[in-house]
Amino acid sequence: MLSSISPLKKHIGQLIFLLLLIVGTMLILREQHEAPYLQDEGQIFGTYYHITYQHAGDLQPSVDSVLHQVDRSLSAFNPNSTLSLINQNKSTHTDPMLRHVIQLALQVSQATQGAFDITVAPLVNAWGFGFDHTSDVAPSTLDSLMRFVGYRQILLRGNRLLKIHRETQIDLSAIAKGYACDLVADTLQRQGVTNYLVEIGGEVRMHGVNSEGKPWHIGISKPTDGSQPDPSQIAAMLTLTNTSMATSGNYRNFYIKNGRKYAHTIDPHTGRPVQHSLLSATVVAPTCAEADAYATAFMVMGVQRAQAIVRHTPRLHAYLIYTDSLGHDRVWQNIIP
Repeated sequence: MLSSISPLKKHIGQLIFLLLLIVGTMLILREQHEAPYLQDEGQIFGTYYHITYQHAGDLQPSVDSVLHQVDRSLSAFNPNSTLSLINQNKSTHTDPMLRHVIQLALQVSQATQGAFDITVAPLVNAWGFGFDHTSDVAPSTLDSLMRFVGYRQILLRGNRLLKIHRETQIDLSAIAKGYACDLVADTLQRQGVTNYLVEIGGEVRMHGVNSEGKPWHIGISKPTDGSQPDPSQIAAMLTLTNTSMATSGNYRNFYIKNGRKYAHTIDPHTGRPVQHSLLSATVVAPTCAEADAYATAFMVMGVQRAQAIVRHTPRLHAYLIYTDSLGHDRVWQNIIP
């Protein structure tokens, strides 16, 4: 008699456990569905961030903690960051975050034949877009600076970052914001957030749906001259989810001297601001760090070379705005069906 009852009790116990598991899962899903969409914002890396996510509680302390970790590691504006100490030749030691970002950067450098290069800082400063504000670059000065520029000038050896020349400077501004977006997104997901949009300085990573239950709508600004994008001037509206997007353009950061326009994108091969028809490059990629880096690389490469990279790299998609021979704005893209 006991042998026949025990299996029955065991079976009932399993059914009760399964029922509790189903009820618990339904309650969690209901809580997630009914949780409000929150918005956090602030300043980091000399720019602003805006984050929208669905969660029952405020996660901004966790977000700020991640962003300050990035600042302490990657910022060239923080004199005590790991990167700054290396640039000042006070240290060769890295941290895991810096090593990861530099490895990513070197991979994109190799894939773009050096169009993306994190050692262009001396050239950026020389042309008046960095900490210095001079704009007269003599050929002799340019030749001197070019000796210290090139992604092969730096080497990762274990926990150390070695520079062939002490004068070589590393600038991660074209990948750090995208990387920070990725870290914030990872933080949100570890907290159980499945619907979010993270935007830092114009670089974006999104997942799930917006408050209307639809994929996220992200606008691409028209490339009109000005320091700030005009929200009313939209070239295209993309509907995206579970991906990342970054845009780079010369129309926001430039100066005019003696009637000539100097764009902030510097070609590492020539040491000079780029002179071609590409006005802006928007890249959609699995990670925001990758999208950020390739958008910068495409602005160096120009339309045709950027197209070639996209066609041979299935994980990348692009929206390129350029001027034709008559001065009219044109678009090449493989994002919108």
